[in-house]
Amino acid sequence: MAFVFRAVSVLLLSCLSLVAQDWPYVGHDPGGNRHSSLTQINRGNVTRLQLAWTFDTGDWSDGSTLSRSSFEATPLVINNILYVPSATSRLYALDAETGEQLWMFDPEIDKSVPRNLFVNRGVSSWTDGKRRLIFLGDIQGRLWALDAKTGKLDPQFGDGGKVDLRVGMADKFPNARYGPTSPTSVCGNVVIAGSLVSDGEPQGPSGDVRGFDTQTGKELWRFHAVPHPGEPGNETWQAPDSWKDRGGTNAWSLLSVDESRGLVFLPLTSPSYDFYGGDRKGAGLFGDSVVALECKTGKLRWYYQTVHHDLWDYDLPAAPVLVDVKKDGKTIAAVAQVTKTGFLFLLNRDTGEPVLPVEERPVPKSTMPGEESFPTQPYSVKPPPLARQSMTAADLTDVTPESHAECVANTQGAKLDVKMYDPLGEQDQVVFPGLNGGANWGGASYDSGTGLLFVNTMDVGGLFHLQKRREGSAIPYALRAKKYEFFTDANGYPCQRPPWGSLFAIDLATGDIRWRATLGEFDELKKKGVPKTGTPNIGGSIVTDGGLVFIAATSDRKFRAFDRDSGAELWVTQLPASGFATPATYLGKKSGRQFVVVAAGGGNKYDKVFTGKIVAFALPKGEESK
Repeated sequence: MAFVFRAVSVLLLSCLSLVAQDWPYVGHDPGGNRHSSLTQINRGNVTRLQLAWTFDTGDWSDGSTLSRSSFEATPLVINNILYVPSATSRLYALDAETGEQLWMFDPEIDKSVPRNLFVNRGVSSWTDGKRRLIFLGDIQGRLWALDAKTGKLDPQFGDGGKVDLRVGMADKFPNARYGPTSPTSVCGNVVIAGSLVSDGEPQGPSGDVRGFDTQTGKELWRFHAVPHPGEPGNETWQAPDSWKDRGGTNAWSLLSVDESRGLVFLPLTSPSYDFYGGDRKGAGLFGDSVVALECKTGKLRWYYQTVHHDLWDYDLPAAPVLVDVKKDGKTIAAVAQVTKTGFLFLLNRDTGEPVLPVEERPVPKSTMPGEESFPTQPYSVKPPPLARQSMTAADLTDVTPESHAECVANTQGAKLDVKMYDPLGEQDQVVFPGLNGGANWGGASYDSGTGLLFVNTMDVGGLFHLQKRREGSAIPYALRAKKYEFFTDANGYPCQRPPWGSLFAIDLATGDIRWRATLGEFDELKKKGVPKTGTPNIGGSIVTDGGLVFIAATSDRKFRAFDRDSGAELWVTQLPASGFATPATYLGKKSGRQFVVVAAGGGNKYDKVFTGKIVAFALPKGEESK
């Protein structure tokens, strides 16, 4: 019996070792910690990293003939095969050590349809121990199941290997956007799907989240993100039938799973329309809420709303990170949710109650006709805000005289002295944080050994007003920008004083900021002697037991490694284009080399260089054992 026990223990340890060496989930683990135990690349040798291989999907669009693209995918690495979707959802299987293509699947989306962006942030995986499937969602609203070895469709899943996710969700709105841009999550034998939905009008495709059988594709449950009559939360939609066909309130970002508890955690977004809510009076659950559901049934376990009656598009943009926090001699299972507002909410994983203090504070009242802004909003007391939440006229940029002059000219007649929850009006007004935050979908990484959570944020505001719409419109007012979508000058320099991008390390036991590093720089400003400013950033970090935090994300087309404990920048390299993605790291089974990979696609709203390249870095051959 002792021999059998030892054999089983050895097998279990071997399996755990393989998982540690691979990157089997977009967040490395189902709970999205993005933490690797690999140590081959460490503080002592990270400066010797060099390019190992590059793979070019050739799949990008600069917006000249088709919609723009953004290569935001984090690859999976399982059994030495790397799986990564391109911006238009072509799924590539590559040799993880050489970058050689093994197979490719093209869902052949209709590229002629105008979209905000061509984007796909990754795929998910399921196995029964005998076979493995890769689940690919595409922006056109289809969920595909493919054999991991061959790339062939699984005929047992849905209709010949696919499920049409638009059915039952977008039937009333056939021309509206609907489809996943982030990977599904797998919990047991359930694959759970959110989606991007059209949110430019009050009514639109449903933002409900659904669970499907991993083997058959059969829909198992549907969670009403906007509660129907008789369901908890429906009373928060105070106007008659304002819940009905409500757009938004969807999970366009990544989900997280606690397999032991059988729970999936959703980061839900703002209800539509994002900036005027006169037709949706009330708090508007489950808008802007962290929601915990039972994986098998979709039953609501708990929720926590981070913004009431959102009028600023402050979506929850990132995966809730499942963390175990040591506090006052106890270990608390918690959920760390970063936000566009710059607040971090640390919630009890079983109840949704705040672990770190939150205060409900009064906020200004809207003066717009028909609008009833919510009288209070939740303020996370610790940690302090991780992004700018206010501005005064004295904060206008002074990085160059030209930038200052342009920003002064662009803000003539605008309201500059603002705070975060000031409602918009018909006068131009600076908004902080802006449409992209704060934090965005790149979210956070967590090192359980040190108890540190790593979060990158940006400080790029907006300059907006509400404008009267023509008679007969679904709502009377809509958002308009004075000149640019973001509060920047013509060079893309934000119009307020730096810093413009930051990387934080937060001690979750206390809520204290351990360190803050300025993230990114503008080379032309550097040459003029301007201190490091930081840049807009899209994408996230990973942390390793080598004592390193790896992050690209910045618009300066660079990839960096920071010291996990001090925040010192230890390594930086140039990418072919900005890496608006989250990296992954893994150990090659044949070579024994640790690789760090990142998608470097540029584009989006912050880089004029577009590519479809994924690049891998490693120590020089022969140094892996040093």
